[in-house]
Parts: sequence; C-alpha cells; structure tokens
Amino acid sequence: MNPTRHLLASAPAKLAALATTGAVAVAISVTMATSATATNSTFSFKLLPSSTAISACLPKASGQVTITTGALNDVMKVTIQGMPHNTGFDLFVIQTPTPPFGVSWYQTDIHSGSTGTGTATVRGVFDSETFSVSPGGTTTFAPTHQYHLGLWFNSPKVPFNLGCEPGATAPVVTPFNGNQHAGIQVLNTAQFPATAGPLSQVHR
Repeated sequence: MNPTRHLLASAPAKLAALATTGAVAVAISVTMATSATATNSTFSFKLLPSSTAISACLPKASGQVTITTGALNDVMKVTIQGMPHNTGFDLFVIQTPTPPFGVSWYQTDIHSGSTGTGTATVRGVFDSETFSVSPGGTTTFAPTHQYHLGLWFNSPKVPFNLGCEPGATAPVVTPFNGNQHAGIQVLNTAQFPATAGPLSQVHR
C-alpha cells in the first residue's frame, strides 16, 4: 500500500480517537466539578454568656457550634465548656436571643461532665430556611424564622445556688426543658443581630 494513502486513511481514525478521549476528559471534568459543587459546607460560631451575671458566676462559660449542611438537612454539633461539673442543660433554636425569646424549638439535652465540658450533635434544618408556622389549632401564627440558639440550665436550683441570680430570693423557673421547669438561660447568640442570627448565614 502507498505509505501516503495509509497515513491519510488512518488520520480519521486517530482524530476520532482523540475526539473520544477529549469527550471523556470533558465528561470527567464536568462530573468532578458537579461533585465539588455538591460537597458539604460548614459554618461555625460561638455561644456567649447571656448576661453579666452569668459572666460573673461562670467566667469561663462558652460554647462552639458547627453546622454542616447536607443535601436534605443539616448536622449541628454543639460543644460547651467552662460549665459547672456534671450539670444538665437544654438547647433551643429561638426567634430572638434575649427575652421574651419568641418562637422556640427544643433541640437536645447537653450534659457537662467532670471537666465542665459537654457536646451534642443534632440533625435537622439549621439554616436560612429554618422556620415554624401554626395555621391554626391551640395557637395561630404566620411562618416565623428562628435563627438564634439559646442554652438553659435544666435545673432552676443550679444557677440560684451558684449565685447567677443576684437579688433573687428563690430560683427563677423558665419553661425551657422537657418538663417546662428549667432554670435561666446561660448561653446565647446575642452577638448577632436579633433578626439575623447565625442560622440565617447558613445556606444549602
């Protein structure tokens, strides 16, 4: 066979092979780009003492929250430290960080161990889409976003005995636990604006 003819005949096949290889490479690139876009993201922020009284009685009290977004929902990990040892707390997603707190959603218990630290992980919707609504029933309210977090003492006696309620003659009782008989708030996210809490900055 004529060498020139052989080269010309094989050229289309080589071009087709190159085109196929290029298409595969493009497909792989698109797949990788799509996977990268779909990967989870995280957003972290602090929980700070709710009042000067809390800062005085628990000077090292604080918390750290990390929210990891997912395709369908989010994972929120909460760690607290500087707390009284072996003490129970209750975490809520709330409308506003300070009284009267607004619409409030009970999330989890957190227990501080022998070192005054504790952690809990919760799965749910903890992002810019977090809201509650009551079209009717025992109460009625329009769709309401809850973008803040608050942590309460599970027992009213603990903060009272620690001196966290200066001037009080008896423990202050709040409804922020499963029995609706809790202590005062210890940590919150009031460092963020009242209408733009940290959850408003999390997007899926």
